[in-house]
Amino acid sequence: MEMKYDDDVKKRLRRMEGQIRGVLKMMEEDQDCKDVVSQISAVRNAADKAMAYIVAVNLEQCILEEKEAGRETSKLVKQAVELLVKSR
Repeated sequence: MEMKYDDDVKKRLRRMEGQIRGVLKMMEEDQDCKDVVSQISAVRNAADKAMAYIVAVNLEQCILEEKEAGRETSKLVKQAVELLVKSR
């Protein structure tokens, strides 16, 4: 199934893009390691949330389609969980 990515997830990624630029600037300015790592951690957390959001929205769309077709949906849930686990 092809997923339509909404503006919310695109905004999340643009925000992460800005955070990455900020981290690079911090590095160019030779800022403290602790501060740089803290900002990279924030980017990682934002990426995790974006992935979870994408998987959840896709799962919801897939479940609705499968139910409309009268098919079982438990396999979809298992695949979504596996995708999130593998992403870590």
